[in-house]
Amino acid sequence: MPMSLLRILTLIRKELLVILKDPKSRASLFLPPILQCLIFGYAATYDLNSVPYVLVDQDRSAASVTLVAKLEGSGIFQRQGTFAQIDQAVPLLDARRALVVVVIGNGFERDLEAGAPAPVQVIADGRNSNTSGIAEGYANAIIGDFAATWLSEKGIAPAGVKVSTRAWFNPQLETRWSMIPSLIGTITMMMTMMLTAMSVAREREEGTFDQLLVAPFTPTEIMIGKAVPSMLVGITQASVILLVALFWFRIPFAGSFLTLYAGLALFLAAAIGFGLFLSSLAGNMQQAMILAFVFLMPFMLLSGLMSPTENMPAVLQYVTVINPLTYAIRITRAVYLEGGRFADLLPDMLALVAIAAVTMPIAAWMFRHRLN
Repeated sequence: MPMSLLRILTLIRKELLVILKDPKSRASLFLPPILQCLIFGYAATYDLNSVPYVLVDQDRSAASVTLVAKLEGSGIFQRQGTFAQIDQAVPLLDARRALVVVVIGNGFERDLEAGAPAPVQVIADGRNSNTSGIAEGYANAIIGDFAATWLSEKGIAPAGVKVSTRAWFNPQLETRWSMIPSLIGTITMMMTMMLTAMSVAREREEGTFDQLLVAPFTPTEIMIGKAVPSMLVGITQASVILLVALFWFRIPFAGSFLTLYAGLALFLAAAIGFGLFLSSLAGNMQQAMILAFVFLMPFMLLSGLMSPTENMPAVLQYVTVINPLTYAIRITRAVYLEGGRFADLLPDMLALVAIAAVTMPIAAWMFRHRLN
């Protein structure tokens, strides 16, 4: 066995022993990803299962009663009160006891049967714009479906165009279908960057960093010896999250596992490159942890996890180019939900290679030249 490879394997063994020798450390590597995946899967969702609303029915006709029955029959809208005037419903909206107010105007049934625009107003609490927008969308869909059904039963041809919608890759438009595959990269990056960022800082705190520098290791060997254990841990954590997605949330996997793991390996190389760079900057573990958090939050916000990067200002879109998590989320969603092929994902994978090719050599250089 070449001496260089033997030295690298020795470093890898040392790092793995440091990571895995403590039972609490072992548990912290695998339990948090599972818990975070479950919490995100159930809590971080844009789907609304309950919309408290207030009804203002000024028409009191058969059509308005049928519309209200259709709203409440959906299982989503729960009525908190019924009033004759909008002013009476406003206090419930102010007190957050209701998310929307549905106002059925006077002459609703008459206008509906005459083919004229029937007055229905949906007033939403805009203090949480995302939730309000979803609630408005639900209400509009139910009202539109009611109008078409009502007119059809009365033998009145509905005006306008009938829109038929179909969602590819996520038929029920469930948030967790897009969220959980994205967490494969997100949670893995959180753990591996923290682990890598603290690796060299731990050597400095324990006084073994100087010994490492005077030992017969090249900066490249040190970098590989620090990177490979973190990559192994990251791949294991990603596999755990993948199993949760497959067998707990039962999200169907459409692509190739080989393509997915190839993308994850490149992503982890880029993420570990950032972690090693931060580790070379930090003087102790506390500084390394703070630096990791400083970088992780912007990485997550600018990754496309919660909102598309295309909706961000142009300046921030340029910043996402150097964010490895952006490419990881694209790759995991494309492979998991769309069945994306390796050739289709080649631009994102090459971007990860470029990020790793820049950050790792810089970290290796700083290992040797940074003043202690």
